[in-house]
Parts: sequence; C-alpha cells; structure tokens
Amino acid sequence: MTASLPKHLVLIPAYNPGARLELTVRAVLAHWSTVWVVVDGSTDGSHDFLSALSASNSGVRMLDRATNGGKGAAVLTGARAALEAGFTHALVMDADGQHPAEQIAEFMEKSGDEPKAMILGQPLFGPEAPKVRLYGRKLSVGIVHLETGGRVIADPLFGFRVYPLAPLVQVLESTGGARHYDFDPEVAVRLVWAGVPVENVKATCRYLSADEGGVSHFHYFRDNLRMIWLHTRLLFARVFYYGPAMIMRRFSSNQ
Repeated sequence: MTASLPKHLVLIPAYNPGARLELTVRAVLAHWSTVWVVVDGSTDGSHDFLSALSASNSGVRMLDRATNGGKGAAVLTGARAALEAGFTHALVMDADGQHPAEQIAEFMEKSGDEPKAMILGQPLFGPEAPKVRLYGRKLSVGIVHLETGGRVIADPLFGFRVYPLAPLVQVLESTGGARHYDFDPEVAVRLVWAGVPVENVKATCRYLSADEGGVSHFHYFRDNLRMIWLHTRLLFARVFYYGPAMIMRRFSSNQ
C-alpha cells in the first residue's frame, strides 16, 4: 500500500522479538508503505532479514542501536531520525504482533485530520488476555486520570499510537525517565501536560502465547518498581508544578 500521508511513518522498536518481527513488518507493509525498525541492541538475529528487505524496498529502514536501552530510548532514536528526514508523525507499534496492522490506515487518517493530536489506541482484549494484567491496567488508568486531572487518556499502557514527532521528542528530551516500560504512560501524561490534544480510538489487541511466538521482556519485580517510581514522580509533578500551570493556561484561554 502507498502511504497517502507521506510525512507519516510506522516506527517499530525491537529488542529480541524473535520470528514475530518479520511477520509484523510484512503485515505493516500490507497497509503502510513506510516502516522503520529501531533494533535496540538485539542479539537474536531476528532483524537479519531487514538488510535485504530495505535494499529492495525504499520505504523500509533499519536503525541499529549498539546496546539495549529500552523501548523509550529506541523510540527517541527513531523519532529524532524521522524528524531529521522530514517526517512529522510516527505510528509507534510493538514488534511482537500484538498490535493490529490492519488498523494502521485508520489511525493515520485520524492523525491527518487532527495533526496536532496524539492518537491513542484504546485496547479491545480477547478472552486470552491474562486477568491479572487487566486488573493491573485498571489501577494504572485510575492513577493516570489523577495525573492528568480527567479521563482524557483512555488507556495509558497500550503502545499502538500516532505521535506528532516534534512534541514527542521535546517531551522525551525533557525527562530522564520514559526509556523502558514506563515509556507509554509517561509520554502520554507529559504530552497532555504540554497541551497536546488526545483522540482515543479503539483497537484490537492480541496476547500471543509462547507457542505462537509471543515474546515478553517484562520483569515483574523490576518493572513494577519502575512503574511505582514513575507514578510517584508524576503525581508529585502534577501537584507542585504542572497542575498550577495547567490551571493558569485554562484561566488565560478563558480571558
């Protein structure tokens, strides 16, 4: 498919995703013609096919990070390079096949209609989704609503999103966080604080078993501690800095 929005690309951060990476990239190309993969220090050889594919398809590009830095670090590498290349928006999606490639055009079209907004996927889970993940998700949603002062973000953890690149890079460069599993909730909250509008769009989500090639690098203890620290920081910033600033911005706009 030829991209109807030439300044929009699909950006896939990838760290040892296994065979699913190639399936994901080829699924994306059936719906969007420009896809960049940021290989975040992978050692499993899953990205080897990209060299040949990029040589035959000018819309495919691989950016290779020497060491693993986490999802947010990989997205920042790709976003900076995309800005330098003249792109304005990126649809970020995971490499493991959980996100719906068939909805890429829908999300891009929504972004084209509202270019200043970030388009956030609101996941529709199947029966295979682990119940413990769904309960934990509800807690994260509630905390993020406190941090943003409302229900503007329907789901802070789902990573299928279109970002305007300039504010995304600015937000990432303003914080030392949002480099690992804290990336998705932190950038969403900080972009709301920065005044970026939000559109929530429903999207299907699959939880793939190991037999289906599903890969997870989530470390239960380490990454849950990281999320606790994230929300501690964000709630503190909300109360003492961004909350008053947002009130002043709304007051000024009503004058």
